[in-house]
Parts: sequence; C-alpha cells; structure tokens
Amino acid sequence: MPASDDRCSLRSLAADESLAGTASTIRHWLLVEHPGPWGRDGLIDARLPDGLGRELRALEARTGARVLLIRRPGRAAASDDRRVRCVGVDTRDAWCGSAILDRIDDATSLDPRERRSFPANDIGPLFVVCTHGRRDPCCAERGRPVAGALGAAFPDATWESTHVGGDRFAGTMVAFPHGLYFGRVEPVEAAGIAHAYADGWIGSLERYRGRSRDPFPTQVAERAVREHLGLDRIDDVEPVRRLERDAGIRHATDVVCATPAGRYRVRLERVPGAPMRLTCHASAEEARPVWRVLGIEPDPSSGTA
Repeated sequence: MPASDDRCSLRSLAADESLAGTASTIRHWLLVEHPGPWGRDGLIDARLPDGLGRELRALEARTGARVLLIRRPGRAAASDDRRVRCVGVDTRDAWCGSAILDRIDDATSLDPRERRSFPANDIGPLFVVCTHGRRDPCCAERGRPVAGALGAAFPDATWESTHVGGDRFAGTMVAFPHGLYFGRVEPVEAAGIAHAYADGWIGSLERYRGRSRDPFPTQVAERAVREHLGLDRIDDVEPVRRLERDAGIRHATDVVCATPAGRYRVRLERVPGAPMRLTCHASAEEARPVWRVLGIEPDPSSGTA
C-alpha cells in the first residue's frame, strides 16, 4: 500500500494532468444494488451468490455494457425489504429506467440495451460516486466524503459505486442518464454540480471530464468548444462529425460541434502523456496518450460566420 502522500490522485494533480477527455467510453450501463463489501474486483470478489459475479462479467461481454454495483452512502443498514433495485442507462439517448428484482441473481436476465427490461423510466437524475477503496484507496478517501455530502442533498438520487474509471481523478462522480463524468470533486462542490445537472447545466467545466457516450478526442473537443464560447448548458454543444487527417507521425483528427452560435471545428493531435503510475497499486509507470487542442474555428463547411 503506498504512503498517503504518494496517492495516484496526488501524482495526477502534481503533474497538472488535464481532466478533459478522460471519461470511460460506455453507452449502456447496468447498475445493480448490492451493499458490499465489494473486494478488489467489483464483480468477481464481491460477496455475491456463487457464480453471479462471473455471470455479470459475461453479461458485460455479451452486451458491451458496464455493470456497476451500487449502494447508498455510508453503507446504510439494509431494510426489511430485500428486493434489489437495478437501473439501466443509455447515455446516447440520455435514457434511464429501473426494475425491482426479488433476487439479485435475476440481474443476469436484464439487458441494458432493452428498455422493456426496465419498466419505470421516469426516475429522474442519478448521481454515482466511485468509493471502491479496495480497488484504489483514493476512491475511498476522496470519494466517500463526496458521496456523503451529495447524499445529504440528494438522498434518493445518490449512490456509491464500484469502479467507474479514472481512480487518479477521485473524487469521481457520474451524472446519469447523460453519463457526464466529473473529477477531483470536493465535498463542498458536489451538491452544486448535482443541482446544476438537474436543471440542465454542466455545473463545473473545471471538473468536467466528458460524456461517456463519446470517444476521448470528441470529449476533449466538446469541452474545448464550451470553454471557447462560454457554453455550459448540457444541450449547448453537440458533436456532429469527426474527421481523421494526416499529420505525419502524430495521429490527428478534427471534431465538428454544433452550438447555438453555429458549427465549430476543433483540430486535435494525439501525443504521449507524461509517464506516471496511473493507480495507487500500479507497479510501473505508463504514458497514457492525450489529445491536445491545436485550434478552434468556425466550420467552413457549415457556413458559420
């Protein structure tokens, strides 16, 4: 276990690593209520009925979805109602629905791509905070205070969860159904971000990592356009086209985004990031590719002035 002053979140902060373009690229999600403990591998090591973790992992492989185990902040004592809540999410369409199961084993029968599996679809926004400390201590140390503060403001909408991606950006928070990722969230900021999201706003561009429906370069371009034009409504920026271009030895791409001010083209190139240990448990340094913005301009093909 690394010393507390050598946590991955502190290394990332010291390296001034950008949050832009770091949201896990996932369209479909299945959130399964389970109070824990979860173990190092959230599905395989959790105290689930025999074989269920592997069946849920197979469900991920079969559907392309991400399965999270979720619980109320602070591991609230289980109620007499032993039923299990499951939530399906489609971040492309910003859709969210839920189902109540008599047994957690029945979660394997759900397909997050099939909306008929989740009959209640008016459940409103949900906020998930990664607190998976057995996977990375930063998620527990930084995530649990965020979950506690957020749960006090949104008790019915807040959940702790297993790994969502980006341990070094803890406290990590995901707002569903859009799948907006936020990183380095402090407890005093969480409720404000959630209130803004519920009203249709990003809430904090400084903490915004990207939307999980989009690939990494598109996430970077979206945030760059928002910062360039000062746009922070969720629907203000919509990526509409991605174009690969030749830039010699560097992989390069253009992303066109529609905005209330017209379409804008963002030119990006992929470069090696600074080598670092990306998690607290990592034994070796790794250079994660990052996307650098080269320029933002009105898209000439759209006739934007």
